[in-house]
Amino acid sequence: MAAWHMDTSGTDSRRLRSSIVGFVLSLFLTAVPFALVMSGRMSRPIAMAGIASAALVQIAVHLKFFLHLCDSPRARWDILVLIVTVLIIILFVGGSLWIMHNLNYRMM
Repeated sequence: MAAWHMDTSGTDSRRLRSSIVGFVLSLFLTAVPFALVMSGRMSRPIAMAGIASAALVQIAVHLKFFLHLCDSPRARWDILVLIVTVLIIILFVGGSLWIMHNLNYRMM
């Protein structure tokens, strides 16, 4: 049986660099909303918009740097699985909230 060997000369350093960049961006995107809230200079709607936008950017950072989703054909299937998972979670959470609201309405 032939020995299987894979050349990983630069792969480990690229993954480490990618993880460090993702970690630094995640820290920054966590500190920005905290600073927005703690400074008290922004009005509430502007602070909420800043927090929401930082959260969306942080989701993109996590998908790119930690889950390594890119434009390859395999990543397309990974993204499809991620979308189906999110839809199932929305279905469960939304259905649970709907049932609890309906039960609350019927009990009053």
